[in-house]
Amino acid sequence: MKISYREALRAAIREALQKDPRVFLMGEDVGRYGGSYAVSKGLLEEFGPERIRDTPLSESTFVGAGIGAAVAGMRPVVEVMTVNFSLLCLDQIVNNAALLRHMSGGQVSVPLVIRMATGAGRQVAAQHSHSLEGWYAHIPGIKVLAPATLEDARGMLWSALQDPDPVLLFEHATLYPMEGELADGAGPVDIARAVVRRPGRDVSIITYGGTLPKALAAAEALARDGVDPEVLDLRVLRPLDTAAILESVRKTRRAVIVDEGWRSGSLSAEISARIMEGAFYDLDAPVARVCTAETPIPYPRHLEEAALPQPEGIVVAARELLRHG
Repeated sequence: MKISYREALRAAIREALQKDPRVFLMGEDVGRYGGSYAVSKGLLEEFGPERIRDTPLSESTFVGAGIGAAVAGMRPVVEVMTVNFSLLCLDQIVNNAALLRHMSGGQVSVPLVIRMATGAGRQVAAQHSHSLEGWYAHIPGIKVLAPATLEDARGMLWSALQDPDPVLLFEHATLYPMEGELADGAGPVDIARAVVRRPGRDVSIITYGGTLPKALAAAEALARDGVDPEVLDLRVLRPLDTAAILESVRKTRRAVIVDEGWRSGSLSAEISARIMEGAFYDLDAPVARVCTAETPIPYPRHLEEAALPQPEGIVVAARELLRHG
């Protein structure tokens, strides 16, 4: 069936609410307004205010309430409007949700799912546009997911709700209107492994989330010139599927990492380090990275586009690697 990314997310939330009475959705504007990105549109009318809960504009408060509900046995899905605003509840996520199992000696679990929009490309300026999921991928005690396809948008939520520990879902804001075909029986998906979205033999393009469509576009451009790129969608940012990364790189012997985060201290740096540790002698060229410019995301469209990874830059990076051997 034809469906959009936001509709796939809505179907996932609806299914979770139908299947498990412990599940409820809470966050700013998720009820009467239908969600800042229209993901929860119609759910208040269908499930009522006890299960679709509008919250005050206080991220620390409602994420803390979600943690308490999870500890008490509920299965809350908490929506934070954008990753920039999640910094207001960083203490709740990092010092409480991520640590309670460890600090209780395994006695307390926090089966909490936090959804938030991430990324740039919509001309909404710096305070609504950064990609900070790499920060969260640094934290032990949580799982970090980045659904980039309709199947993952539809299937990751239920799998996340089965996890006894906190799971963060980062939904790239430019993907919400993306449309495509989704199987009628689409359901839960694996949330432990990366997936090869395009098999190839000449260079591995490693990416996730909102940069996956750009990586695939770059791969098609390279293919028209006789290059056969492989595109690996990480999907899970913590824990990284290191085995899949190394398997791809050992096959192609070259790697381009595409990450909308800033280069300094980035997820791309961690992936590069793991490649160097595990596949150094398999490489025919140094690992390349295509990241966002080291600047707050600009508001003017031409500057925003210039700051972000684009297919043309990915193509240039891949071609540069192919000159080595």
